[in-house]
Amino acid sequence: MHFDFSALYKALPSLLVGATVTLRITSLSIVLGLGIGIIAGLARVWPNAALRAVAGAYIELVRGTPLLVQIFLVYFGLPALGLNLDPFLAGVIAMGINSGAYVGEIVRGGIESIARGQMEAALSLGMTWHQAMYYVILPQAFVRILPPLGNEFIALLKDSSLVSTIAIAELTRTGQIIITRTFKSFEIWSGVALFYFLMTYLISRVVRFSEERLRYSE
Repeated sequence: MHFDFSALYKALPSLLVGATVTLRITSLSIVLGLGIGIIAGLARVWPNAALRAVAGAYIELVRGTPLLVQIFLVYFGLPALGLNLDPFLAGVIAMGINSGAYVGEIVRGGIESIARGQMEAALSLGMTWHQAMYYVILPQAFVRILPPLGNEFIALLKDSSLVSTIAIAELTRTGQIIITRTFKSFEIWSGVALFYFLMTYLISRVVRFSEERLRYSE
């Protein structure tokens, strides 16, 4: 028994295409998740109790159900309501909504980690609550939430393998297709694992670089 490097070499172009799809769906999901998460995180600390309750319910509901179920709900469930989505779009929406809940908690935690006196000082200077949040609290909170945001993005990239269940030819699905033709499971899955490692390593380095730049600018 030996490792067939030639099988892996031949599969690399197809795996690269699959990795590109994985990066596309992850990037779009991150953008959507960030938008939802920032809104949800701010709503969690907003003075309006009803808004806090709605944001809290969304976060608890999404975090309390598996991402795979959410993907199935968007792709297979919404057609029952007359809304048919392309698999790629359904995957982005499901992953974005899922990520938004986790990003929302990260944003909330970052905001609440800032000393209460910062808000009180800003208000005493004549700022409104919204101005104080935008100009004083959020810039400081962003530096603190960058590392956990990076971890969330890495987790989201790895979780993107779940969209293979709705026939999106991302990295994992591409690996499965190649294995059905070559029967080289160990070699192909090793290649898939290598691509995931390289992508997550790249994200971690970008986050680390951004974190160091922000610390330097302070």
